[in-house]
Amino acid sequence: MERRQVELRALHRRLLLRTDLSVSDLRAICLPASKHDLPPGHGTRRAICGVVGAFIVLLLAIVLAVPNLQDEILRSAFESRCVVANNFLLMEASRTETDCESVCVGVDAAHELHAPTRAQFAMLAYASRPVVVRGAAADWSALRVFSPAFFRSVYEAYPDAYRAIESDCQFFPFRTEFSTLRDALNMDPDRVSLVPDTKPWYIGWSNCDPRVAEELRRHYQRPEFLPEDISATDWIFMGGPGPGAAMHLDYVSRPSWQAQISGSKTWRLAPPPECEQLCSSFNLTVNKGDIVLIDTNQWYHDTFVNPGELSITIGSEYG
Repeated sequence: MERRQVELRALHRRLLLRTDLSVSDLRAICLPASKHDLPPGHGTRRAICGVVGAFIVLLLAIVLAVPNLQDEILRSAFESRCVVANNFLLMEASRTETDCESVCVGVDAAHELHAPTRAQFAMLAYASRPVVVRGAAADWSALRVFSPAFFRSVYEAYPDAYRAIESDCQFFPFRTEFSTLRDALNMDPDRVSLVPDTKPWYIGWSNCDPRVAEELRRHYQRPEFLPEDISATDWIFMGGPGPGAAMHLDYVSRPSWQAQISGSKTWRLAPPPECEQLCSSFNLTVNKGDIVLIDTNQWYHDTFVNPGELSITIGSEYG
């Protein structure tokens, strides 16, 4: 039973973490030729609903083809908090259309700040325009301490913290073959070090273990300019140069902040499809020691790790 549940979760992750489709791809493949005759957003929504339908048909075919899989799928679905919540296609088909005027019209770059006070940041905290605070994390010891070896040592000290990620949090293998964080943190040392001709890698995970959180927070502090209310869940993303996360929305409850601990990463931000005629896409490069703040429920985004150092980021939600 446990082996089958692991296989189901692995299948589910593979379906959810497709990185070869973007919003533009979905439009190009699925939108009817008469899109220009449709109300704004209607064609995109209909096309995505069609993709959802095809996805469901494919999934049903897999379920029906494997003996005893139906009961396990249903049991897994009811036990997992993530089956629907993290399915991009289902969430995209059901999300509320964006009010373009209030979210993205006139926004073509991030707002840059240097050492803002909480009062100064409060004016931008819940606006839709992305913000980057240059050098806000420059004094954190995390910039000297965080590394793949550090994360491995912390999790090896609390082995059940690995299991907590599988049961209560999330691990994103992106374009790698890893199925768990333990697998990823035990990869070949040459690959970890980005030795030429080794396979590229980029991973992400959320931490649910309070002991690990305590170790992490010895080396970083809640940004002082943020509101008091901040999520206790840390999100870490780490990997070498090249593509990171594919274009997506996050469907989380609050805006997000992310500190660049090492390396440099470029975010590509795009408005929702229904706003593409009114709003602009733009890039934002975040360097070591910077903190970026984005309402990732409103802005589609993908990331690219720039050549050079390994990229490590840590962040959470606020407000």
